[in-house]
Amino acid sequence: MTTKEVTAPLVQMRDMRVSFGGVHAVDGVSLQLLPGEIHALVGGNGAGKSTLIKTLSGAQRADSGTIFVDGEPVDIHSPIDAKAHGIETIYQTLALADNIDAPGNMFLGREMTTGLGNLDDSAMEAAARDIMARLNPKFENFKSPVSSLSGGQRQSVAIARAVYFNARILIMDEPTAALGPAETEQVRQLIRQLKDEGLGIILISHDIHDVFDLADRISVMLQGKLVGTVRKDDVTMDEVLAMIIVGKLPGELSQSELADLHG
Repeated sequence: MTTKEVTAPLVQMRDMRVSFGGVHAVDGVSLQLLPGEIHALVGGNGAGKSTLIKTLSGAQRADSGTIFVDGEPVDIHSPIDAKAHGIETIYQTLALADNIDAPGNMFLGREMTTGLGNLDDSAMEAAARDIMARLNPKFENFKSPVSSLSGGQRQSVAIARAVYFNARILIMDEPTAALGPAETEQVRQLIRQLKDEGLGIILISHDIHDVFDLADRISVMLQGKLVGTVRKDDVTMDEVLAMIIVGKLPGELSQSELADLHG
């Protein structure tokens, strides 16, 4: 494998623009995601990060800009298009059917059937057990409705669904929101495992500790524009907070502005 193949981005979003009634929700933003990279996308409410990611997940059409997957320009006009390119999105709501068990949720809308056209429940449970043995070996509740599962277990089901269907690019929206410390660490470990397996992960999070614990690079948006992209190891939390709040890159911040961050 050549160096070029190793370092080629899985995804490039180039000069993306989305407007709503004259308001520039996304204004000329470019972003790239590498294989085996966790790339955090952060910003305050209304910064435009959710709109940007919806253009990649197929939930929102961009007014202009180009998306490349494996270096090739692609048209993503729907979630089906995104999935065809190995892009799966795990929203904060997880989009699970509460009254259905884990295997049923994993295959929701993509069910396995027998030769007679009936649901093949045993095959779906076997596949769910196989993928969970790899992702979360402690998971045992394969026959319970997911409404009875803990937050971390529900997140495991949503991740297993994406990985089973060959996601290479995973968009995760606030994956540890509302989880306790133990479950938060469990989900973080799962995200690290996916990274180690070569998936590219875009992490949207308001939790700066999540971002610094997991991310390789951090992109910050403010009022629809990209403030900048930095390597996590090259910045402090205060510098990232300054990017989020003040819109200034590390090195542009005065001591008084830094002091103001801490009120």
